[in-house]
Amino acid sequence: MTTTVYARVESPLGELLLVGEESAVADGPDTAGDGGAAGGGGAGGVRLRSLSVPGQKGGAVVQDGWRYVPEAFTGVARQLEAYFAGRSTRFDVPVAEGLGTEFQRRVWAVLESIPYGSTVSYGEVAAQVGASGAGVRAVGTAIGRNPLLVVRPCHRVIGADGALRGYAGGLERKKLLLGLEGGAGRSEP
Repeated sequence: MTTTVYARVESPLGELLLVGEESAVADGPDTAGDGGAAGGGGAGGVRLRSLSVPGQKGGAVVQDGWRYVPEAFTGVARQLEAYFAGRSTRFDVPVAEGLGTEFQRRVWAVLESIPYGSTVSYGEVAAQVGASGAGVRAVGTAIGRNPLLVVRPCHRVIGADGALRGYAGGLERKKLLLGLEGGAGRSEP
């Protein structure tokens, strides 16, 4: 049995809403101690299900029955703090399984492979998942449904012409993240 837990964390993007699944049984070593999404928060640990920003298109909204457990997210909060301070370039956060469609998960896997400070085009992502031509639009939709902003770096995907295009958290936040990473311009993966 899982319980939905959440916390709020301050960031340069505004207050982040972290939502996770707390399991009553241990899932394995990746959910224990500081390596879990939170660094504790129960015998089974917490797997991150959503990280959203205020006003995000399709962002999570706290529901009745969810438990506010900020201590369950100390590990991911530390990783976010290090990222925003420029001390970290990657995240090691267990995420909830079974989110999204099979196609969305393929697109999200490509997002996770885009190096810090780099950008790729929507067309390049489409090519990597075998969705050429009209498939670029489907890729854009899948990217827009990414529930893990920042942690799964959809902000690193830009237009083929180098222009910033779409970001569920808003283009100003996308620009801020790319600026933080030094990847505001076009670069190869």
